Amino acid sequence: MRKITLLMLLTVIAISCKEEKKVESQAALFARIDAEITQNSKAYSDLEEATKTIGHRLTGSENGAKAEEYTYNKFKEYGFENVAYQTFEVEAWARDQVSLEINTQAIKVVTLGHSPVKAEVTGEIVDMGNGLETDYAANAEAVKNKISLVYIHILEGSEEGLTNLHRSEKTALAIKYGAKGIIIINQVPGGVLLTGTASVTGELIPIPAVCIGMEDGMSLKEALKTKKATATIKMTNKSDLIKARNVVATIKGSDLADEEIVLGGHLDSWDLATGAIDNGIGSFAVLDIARAFKANKLQPKRTIKFVLFMGEEQGLLGSKYMVQEAIKAGEIENIKYMMNLDMSGNPIGMNAGGQLNDEAFFKTLGAAIQQQDTIYQNDFSNRSSLHSDHQPFMLEGVPILSVHSNLDRSIYGCYHSDCDDFNLVNKEHITNTSRFGTMMLYGLANAEKLPATKMDSETTKAFMIKNNLKEKLILGGDWKWEE
Repeated sequence: MRKITLLMLLTVIAISCKEEKKVESQAALFARIDAEITQNSKAYSDLEEATKTIGHRLTGSENGAKAEEYTYNKFKEYGFENVAYQTFEVEAWARDQVSLEINTQAIKVVTLGHSPVKAEVTGEIVDMGNGLETDYAANAEAVKNKISLVYIHILEGSEEGLTNLHRSEKTALAIKYGAKGIIIINQVPGGVLLTGTASVTGELIPIPAVCIGMEDGMSLKEALKTKKATATIKMTNKSDLIKARNVVATIKGSDLADEEIVLGGHLDSWDLATGAIDNGIGSFAVLDIARAFKANKLQPKRTIKFVLFMGEEQGLLGSKYMVQEAIKAGEIENIKYMMNLDMSGNPIGMNAGGQLNDEAFFKTLGAAIQQQDTIYQNDFSNRSSLHSDHQPFMLEGVPILSVHSNLDRSIYGCYHSDCDDFNLVNKEHITNTSRFGTMMLYGLANAEKLPATKMDSETTKAFMIKNNLKEKLILGGDWKWEE
C-alpha cells in the first residue's frame, strides 16, 4: 500500500513539474494581455485626471513638476519598485507679453518659443512663401533688416516634390538671410494660433518669432501683392535656469539584463492648453503599458526602461540628457532599441528606423497582434524623421521604433494650440495604443535575436542622408560628421 501511495505521489509530482514547465504560447499570451488591458486600461482615466488637476505641463513650471510627481507616484502605484527621477538643469523659456501691429492695425498673435527675452522691432514685411532655402536663395537680400513672412507648411500650388521644414528650421533660415523678425502663418482655419519652439538648438534666438492665424496670414499675403506693409513686433519673455526631471521606471531583464529597450514619450507640453494630444496620449500610454507589464506579470528577456521625458518641446532636452549620460557612463552600447510614442494613437502598424537585418520580424509580430484585433492592419515602414525624443538615440545609431497612428486628422488642428484639451481624446484609441503597444514592446524585448543592431558612425551618417535629414540636422547644429 505504501509503495502504491508513493508511486501515486511521484506521479502527481511529475505531472505538476510538466505543467509548470509548460510554456504559454505567444497567441495565448497576447490574448491574455489584450483582455486585461481592454478591461483595466488606465491611460484614459489617468490622462483625464492629470489634465483636470494639473493642467499644462510646461518644463520648468510648477505644473511641470506636478506632472513629474504624478507619474512617478503612478509607476509606484502600478507595482514598480525601481522608479527614479533623472534630474537635469537647463535654461528654460516661458512666454510673457506679445503684440503685433501691421500698418498700425493690431493682429491676433502668439509668441514662438525661445524668442528673445525682450524685443521691439519694426520693419517692412517680405513674403517669403514657404520659407525654404530655395525661397531665400532666389533673392538673398530680400529680407535683410526686414521681417520675413512664411507659411508653416507647403503652400497650395507650390512646385511639386518640395520637402517642408520645421518652424525652427524656417526661423533659422530667416536669421541666416538677415531678417530682423519672422511671422509664421498657421495652416489651420478658424484663427487657431500655434506655438512651439522657433529654435533649432533649444537656445534663445536673436529675432522675435510669432505665429498668426491662417485667415490673417492669407489676407496679408494677398495685400502684399499690390502694396508694402510694415509690422511692429513687441514682446517680453522669460528664460531662467531650471531643474526638470525625466521619470524612469525599470523592469530588469531575465536573461539579457544588460541589453536595454527604452520605451519613451514626452510628458511635457506647451502652456496654451493641457497638451492632451501632444503628448498626453503618448506619455500616458507609456504609463499604461508599464502598468500592463506589471498587471500581466510580463518578464522579458531584456531590460525595459519606461521613460517619461521632460523638455521635448524646448529642444529634446530630457532625451538629449539621457543619451549624453549614457555616453558618459559608457552605457550607450547597452541601449539596443528606442521605441517612441509622440502623439501616437490607435496604431495600425509599425515604423522601424534603422538598418534592419530582419524586416520579417516586424511583419510576423504584427500578424500576431492582428490575430487579436483586425483594427491593427500590420502596416510597416522603415524611415526616420526628426524633432521628437527618438532623435538623440537615432543619431547614436540606436534602432528606433514607432507606430503608424490612425487618428482623425481634425485633432491635429489643435497641435500646440489653445484647443489641445482632453475633449479631443478618444478612449478606444488610447486604449488601443496600450493594447498593441504592449504586445509590440514585449515581442521586441523578448526576441531571440533583435531585428536590427546599433549602426556605426558611418552607417548612421548614410542612413541620415538616405532619409533626407542632412540639411535639417545641419540647420539644427546636430550634423556631427565632417565633410
